[in-house]
Amino acid sequence: MNKSQKRLVANLIFVAVCGFILYFLLSAPPETTAPLPHDADHEPFMKMHKKEAEKFCESCHAPDKQAPLPETHPPKYRCLFCHKRI
Repeated sequence: MNKSQKRLVANLIFVAVCGFILYFLLSAPPETTAPLPHDADHEPFMKMHKKEAEKFCESCHAPDKQAPLPETHPPKYRCLFCHKRI
């Protein structure tokens, strides 16, 4: 195999890998996690750093508080990892 054939094979492999990555990204499911509500209750947390704001989540979302999370909710210590601020 000469130099130009090796280059052609390398380019075809590169295009195939890029095509696979593009297909993978375009076939991803849509985002289903609800964003952090932009209301009066959550307004103070909109400008805080994520780690700082997450310290306050359990003051309302603990099991015995006003808006408890369901039992099926994933780990509760990283709220703003999934619930993005809009």
